[in-house]
Amino acid sequence: MKCVFVTVGTTSFDDLIACVSAHDSLQIIQSLGYNRLVLQIGRGKVVPEPFSTESFTLDVYRYKDSLKEDLQKADLVISHAGAGSCLETLEKRKPLIVVINERLMNNHQLELAKQLHKDHLFYCTCSMLPGLLQSMDLSTLNCFPPGQPEKFSAFLDKVVGLQK
Repeated sequence: MKCVFVTVGTTSFDDLIACVSAHDSLQIIQSLGYNRLVLQIGRGKVVPEPFSTESFTLDVYRYKDSLKEDLQKADLVISHAGAGSCLETLEKRKPLIVVINERLMNNHQLELAKQLHKDHLFYCTCSMLPGLLQSMDLSTLNCFPPGQPEKFSAFLDKVVGLQK
């Protein structure tokens, strides 16, 4: 069963959940051969109705103690641009689409996504997500180099302005 896992972490990102659970997006996801979509919706107000048919399942939950199992089962991850979610997904060597929340002020998510985009992930806004899903080539992504959390931490400090 090919699975797409969508995570917003501990925040709310209703635009992403609404976009990915919209009828057109579900059709695109199915056309790409995925038959399961798991939505981790955090504290959002948009709560799609879970359903299951012979060919497709939509599961929805707010929080779990760990996303490890969902990440392991995922064939594609769509995530907000939270550093923790991005790093955990990349460490699991999963294809990743980062969706930038344009409603955030002083948005450091964009800088993080741009830096990692060079080789390791795709990024877009909610309005661009359906088009990206249709045009992406996951084989162009390179695995994130393992085991250097201190380098990632230093990079993150620089992106958010804690270090020059």
